[in-house]
Amino acid sequence: MVGGSQLMQTETTKRYDVFHTDCPARDMVDHVTSRWGIWVLISLRSNDLRFHELRDSIRGISEKMLSQTLRSLVQDNLVWRKVEPTTPPQVTYGLTEFGRDVGEPLAELFDRITRRLPPRDAG
Repeated sequence: MVGGSQLMQTETTKRYDVFHTDCPARDMVDHVTSRWGIWVLISLRSNDLRFHELRDSIRGISEKMLSQTLRSLVQDNLVWRKVEPTTPPQVTYGLTEFGRDVGEPLAELFDRITRRLPPRDAG
């Protein structure tokens, strides 16, 4: 076996070996599973949001961290970015098809967790 236990040979392609530090897929996994990456993907699953709407939907995130997270997710082709040429510019973000595909199991994970938690106290 070449390249470790996670490298699988198919007829035409090789799978990425995410256990190696130089694997490009590993960077993407790091971006998706970062503290804020998960929240951005889940926040965008229902509809496209402008920057401030996205910031307001994710409590506790700073504008700097949101900008950095969005930059990474856009580079990874998980999130698209549209700039309207207005003053000031209006920037809208949404999930690409790939982002929806990646975000779906994350949303299911959160749904499973919240279904299993005990009910919150009203007070």
